[in-house]
Amino acid sequence: MEALLETSKFLENKLKFKPKIAIILGTGLGELVNHVEIEQTIPYGSIPNFPVSTVESHKGKLIIGRLSGKEVMIMQGRFHYYEGYSMEQVTFPVRVMKLLGVETLLVSNASGGLHEYMEVSDLFIITDHINLLPENPLRGNPYPKLGPMFPDMSEAYDKKLIEEAEKIAQKEGIRYHKGVYVSVQGPNLETKAEYKFLRIIGGDVVGMSTVPEVIVANHQGMRCFAISVITDVGHESKIRKVGISDVIAAAQKAQPAMIKIFSELVKVC
Repeated sequence: MEALLETSKFLENKLKFKPKIAIILGTGLGELVNHVEIEQTIPYGSIPNFPVSTVESHKGKLIIGRLSGKEVMIMQGRFHYYEGYSMEQVTFPVRVMKLLGVETLLVSNASGGLHEYMEVSDLFIITDHINLLPENPLRGNPYPKLGPMFPDMSEAYDKKLIEEAEKIAQKEGIRYHKGVYVSVQGPNLETKAEYKFLRIIGGDVVGMSTVPEVIVANHQGMRCFAISVITDVGHESKIRKVGISDVIAAAQKAQPAMIKIFSELVKVC
């Protein structure tokens, strides 16, 4: 708790204002900040106790500003379990957000689609998740003052925000799907057998992030919304070899649609 208080105090003294909305930008999705009236840019490396992004396209900056007139805190890059960080480190920024007064968390990521009808660069609104990560950020109840040891997760993703995002997508003619996101450890992509298994157990897309942050946000009583860009398709009829450059390119192609949804969604948060 000492590190958490130190970091939150550092940012509290540094920030010009304290937003109620926070956004975490995933792989290849950093261009949203170009639509923000930026007040402050703080490199992760200058924030006490903050991890540092090691993944390509994750710039490692905390942005404070206004999006569509709403005050926002934006993480331009996140931390992953596969980078070698503990779950406490992965979710540390979300803990800090809560202490700074954030009430709503909006999350983006890159994911692999599991169905034949999905196309690269489609958007996917997450309505539920399956957690296959080997460690839970609530294990050991590290922050009992911030929430219950056994938080309810039956509605981990806010229904109202999901409905609003769908309205925006439909109005703008944005191609999207919705359903269940499966979170795995990574960093390797899945085998054909694994893609099939994930589909059988009820998954619609698969990725390597988001769920830890959402668990912690729910633990703290924050509203959550999460959306993916489908960067590859793991159906037998569409599987091909994919590298990080392909993932980033697919995510970047979807950025205009993602930016539109976030820019409109913050208005109702």
